[in-house]
Amino acid sequence: MQALFLVLALLSSGCDRGSRPAQVATAAPDFTITDGNRTIHLRDFRGKTVLLNFWASWCPPCIEELPSLNALQQQMPQLVVLGVNFNDDRAAYEQFLKDHRVAFLTIHDETQKSNLAFGTTRPPESYIIDPHGVIRRKFIGPQDWTSPEILNYLENLQ
Repeated sequence: MQALFLVLALLSSGCDRGSRPAQVATAAPDFTITDGNRTIHLRDFRGKTVLLNFWASWCPPCIEELPSLNALQQQMPQLVVLGVNFNDDRAAYEQFLKDHRVAFLTIHDETQKSNLAFGTTRPPESYIIDPHGVIRRKFIGPQDWTSPEILNYLENLQ
């Protein structure tokens, strides 16, 4: 019985990379990124559901999930799919966009302030932010963003 209690206590104390990170149900940290071509403020997307995806060009799992991110943006144009590239140089970022035909809004954060505000240091990590600016879900690693479960979840946030 004590062993069961200990296991349950350890499971419930988990870290921020668990199934229910501490950020869920809290306000998304606001950020402003200027990459030379444009400036993006996360707060400008209030009133819309945002899929915030942190990625890097050298990251194989990021490349793996890219087609489903493109497809999701096409399937749900009312959703803001926002990709933030970090831990890359500008040339690698721009070449990646050309090579992979990224079809959603993306920006290069040379300062890495946006990903650090979310506690993200290993891509890919993604956050679902509701229209009120509250983090509803966190995903670690590549996802199939067009799976029925994710589509249903996103449709119910609109």
